[in-house]
Amino acid sequence: MSTMAVDDVAVAPVNEGFWTRARKTGLVLTALGLLAVLLFTTLAASEPARFTLSEDASGAALKINGTVGAALFGVVALAAGVAILAGLPKRWFTLVLGVGLVGFVVSFLCWQVSTAPAGQNFMPLVNIVRGTFILALPLIFGALAGVLCERSGVVNVAIEGQLLMGAFSGALFGSLSGNLWVGLVAAAVGGTFISLLLAVFAIRYLVDQVVMGIVLNLLAVGITGFLYERLMQPDPAKYNSAPHFSNWEIPLLSEIPVLGPALFAGNIFLYLGLLLVLVIHIGLFRTRWGLRTRSVGEHPTAADTLGVRVLRLRYRNVLLAGAVAGIGGASYTLALFSFTKNMIGGKGFIALAALIFGRWSPTGALLAALFFGFADQLATYLSAINSAIPSQFLAMLPYLATILAVAGLVGRVRAPAADGKPYIKG
Repeated sequence: MSTMAVDDVAVAPVNEGFWTRARKTGLVLTALGLLAVLLFTTLAASEPARFTLSEDASGAALKINGTVGAALFGVVALAAGVAILAGLPKRWFTLVLGVGLVGFVVSFLCWQVSTAPAGQNFMPLVNIVRGTFILALPLIFGALAGVLCERSGVVNVAIEGQLLMGAFSGALFGSLSGNLWVGLVAAAVGGTFISLLLAVFAIRYLVDQVVMGIVLNLLAVGITGFLYERLMQPDPAKYNSAPHFSNWEIPLLSEIPVLGPALFAGNIFLYLGLLLVLVIHIGLFRTRWGLRTRSVGEHPTAADTLGVRVLRLRYRNVLLAGAVAGIGGASYTLALFSFTKNMIGGKGFIALAALIFGRWSPTGALLAALFFGFADQLATYLSAINSAIPSQFLAMLPYLATILAVAGLVGRVRAPAADGKPYIKG
């Protein structure tokens, strides 16, 4: 009797009632739509909001009255929320949710652009798209490093340290050699150094992987900060003046409106980041190495019985992840800036969030990184047009977007089953 009762409980479907997760999402989107219709429309000005297809105010533009645009796109967000709340078929959920969120964002932008000072009431879409990709680059490399580690069963909280060590090594050795490629290789080695420590302590000595990742981040901050003060700060011309990669234009493709100048007139890091997304995606889901990696991340004991060398594969993938993250760090110091102390500024943790938001998938991680990069670029743009929103809140925007995105996925995504669990060969 008791056994039958247990079995009945075990197979009984979970009844979420009326308030399913989808309907809760619809309720939130409905509230956002109402906010757009009632607040953004009221605050928007009856002035044209111009979205130019160039890098400045000149050229062709998409133009709409600020009040009308805020109301119209607010209604789009509201309608999408109501549709989801009413029980939209599951196959349409993602599309309608995306349309609703875009509607909310565009409604917000109509308000902001229309109320900007004269001469600033336009949004240059080329700059926004280009800035989104530039700001997303370290997140893309960092999230890919996380994919390689966590698909293998090793939690990589040390992405921040890998990016930072890559940025420092690229700047230092690029400056000493005067050669960009030496700096790029050094950046990969710097990230691999942090990954080597993670691999040895997590795989060989079974240290808690999350704790070890935090320790390695602090180690990277300490090493790079000390050497910065002893070498780079006293003599920046010798130790902190690495050459920068120039932009490479791809003929014809760079002339595509908006996307062309942003995607096909970039530096090596942009092309390499997009290429790595493609290569790692194909590798994970279309090759024997990918099958073995995923099996090690899900069920290492079963993989071991089939002849997969679990520990060796984990070592290899963790070291490869460090090299990828190190190159991502170099996207700062070999393309944009000189090295400064702790210049990564938490981007490694946002990359970790992008990894989760992207469901441990290379393409998902790319889209999540672009989402966070857009939030960062939007904060920069709003500051430039003297938005009425307080600057402190604008500075919080990328991190707030990170919190909301990850919090919204709690209970909805599942990490690889063996992620963070050390494997002890029997």
